[in-house]
Amino acid sequence: GNRKRGKMDHFYLFPGPPFSPDQSPVEEDEAPHPAGPSRMQSADSCLYRFFQTLIHLLKGNIGTGLLGLPLAVKNAGLLIGPLSLLVMGIVAIHCMNILVKCSHHLSTKLGKPYLTYGEAVEYGMENVPCLQRHSVWGRHVVNLFLIITQLGFCCVYFVFLSENIKQVIEAANGTTLNCNTNETAEMVPSYDSRLYMLFILPFIIALVFTRSLKWLTPFSLFANLVMCASLVLIYYYCLTHIPFPIDLPKVGRAVDYPLFFGTAIFAFEGIGVVLPLENKMQKPQNFPMVLYLGMGIVTLLYISLGTIGYICFGMHIGGSITLNLPDCWMYQSVKLLYSFGIYITYALQFYVPAEILIPPAVSRVGARWELPVDLSIRTGLVLFTCVLAILIPELDLVISLVGSISSSALALIIPPLLQIFTFHTEGLSGWVVLKNLVISVFGLVGFVAGTYISIVEIISRTFSFFQV
Repeated sequence: GNRKRGKMDHFYLFPGPPFSPDQSPVEEDEAPHPAGPSRMQSADSCLYRFFQTLIHLLKGNIGTGLLGLPLAVKNAGLLIGPLSLLVMGIVAIHCMNILVKCSHHLSTKLGKPYLTYGEAVEYGMENVPCLQRHSVWGRHVVNLFLIITQLGFCCVYFVFLSENIKQVIEAANGTTLNCNTNETAEMVPSYDSRLYMLFILPFIIALVFTRSLKWLTPFSLFANLVMCASLVLIYYYCLTHIPFPIDLPKVGRAVDYPLFFGTAIFAFEGIGVVLPLENKMQKPQNFPMVLYLGMGIVTLLYISLGTIGYICFGMHIGGSITLNLPDCWMYQSVKLLYSFGIYITYALQFYVPAEILIPPAVSRVGARWELPVDLSIRTGLVLFTCVLAILIPELDLVISLVGSISSSALALIIPPLLQIFTFHTEGLSGWVVLKNLVISVFGLVGFVAGTYISIVEIISRTFSFFQV
């Protein structure tokens, strides 16, 4: 039911004890505050919740996609790349705002305290007579894309972990303490990155067997801290090693632009966290301020790291900027620490598809078989993401493919259509309808072109690998 899904979303975003089954998150936030001195405490609590929501919004949008943006800028060009990131950021923020407004309107109209993304699409389609009979498919489609997105992130994490650990091990003999040297460590060839994925597999399975995320809370906090520290060091290295003069293409090849689109929209991965975060706020009317501030910071971060990362490493930029860092112990530590952060984040991303897929399966078996079925499905899903990563061990192409297929649908195609479905009988202007259709068509073109080019590149690189 509605409350069960709402509970899952809150548990996913805020590791710790979830709400009790009979307590909705809105009820907790709307509890009356006593008069007197506690009003100051209430103001402090509201400010704390504001910054807590802001931090979670930043966390929901900063991951491996950020590290792949320098390569995305290379695919679009030094001028077109940053400008395109700015435009995509503005459009993504606008679509997030649309989703919140539609959810508000529909939940008020239906007398429900909270709607998930899928439910908002389902009830929005019920406003259109010709779509009423198929409205339940709206929720199913959104849930399907959420599953694809989250499992896609998990595939990316396998590739990211294997490539970074492989690089650290191969350069171990030549790793120095001097990070200012121009000498490159001699790489000692080791195993194929696919074997590193198999080595990581048992640790990932053990991680997802932790069915309650509250046990991962201290590890998640530590992971966030080391990822932030790693980003600071990455920025420091790039800013202190910018070559002059800068002689890089201002405009990339047209055939590579769909790869830019897929990577960029993959980076703007936080639309799935918007509704749970907005509902968690003590004063939901303040959420637009959180959204604009948080996503403004995210967009600035994307443009800056994408641009200076590409300028610093030029045409040799890798699928993740960590792969270009020098072979001294400080930056090798950055790779390992960021890898630990991604390892812990795997469990958080995995939680959403697990909570969608496992409960229906467990409900069909007896109590004796509930735990074996639960753990079997978890193991099967991890194996599935590992197999996909082994089949496509190219970090940049996996990011682009996942972004093109699922992130474009959730972030660009569906929200504008939802606004048309929701408000089409309430005086929605023709300009708004036209604007929404343009955004959805743009997302659809990116979906088709990005998916096609990514698959073509995957086949091409795989064929070249087997030829060698």
